[in-house]
Amino acid sequence: MKYLVEIDGTESVVEFKRSGDIVKAEIDGRLYEVEVSNPEPGVHLIKNNGRIYEAFAANIGADRSHISISGNDLEISVSDPRRLRSKDISAGGHEGIAEIKTAMPGKIVRVLVKVGDEVETNDGVIVVEAMKMQNELKSPKNGTIREIRFAEGSTVSAGDILISIE
Repeated sequence: MKYLVEIDGTESVVEFKRSGDIVKAEIDGRLYEVEVSNPEPGVHLIKNNGRIYEAFAANIGADRSHISISGNDLEISVSDPRRLRSKDISAGGHEGIAEIKTAMPGKIVRVLVKVGDEVETNDGVIVVEAMKMQNELKSPKNGTIREIRFAEGSTVSAGDILISIE
């Protein structure tokens, strides 16, 4: 399946094929084959040419993630071109309620909004510390903060809904 992947502002076409732990990726015409395992939510071990890399991932919005590999921090956006064709871009992306969830266990460091606040797409709404990294999670849409489920200092689990925006 082909995806559009943006890494720190540089866009590439990536095609992934997975067979068990083996992932083959063609990135802008270059072929890569790595072994990938997922020992816990948000943590990926990538084996390539006899070297093992540990990657930490945290969602920071719709189709966007913060990735840390060997001390290198990257912001990655992945989109399926087929979905983009069927989406009404002028509608602002999300309809209804958007939920911001954690990708891995962590601790709420700061809540940047209050219930009733108006936010715009990509506004920071909450900061979560996971794997010794602080990640600012952003609003995937324009809207109003409907619910905040955790206070500063709270411990959260992978997949917990932190904030709802309508």
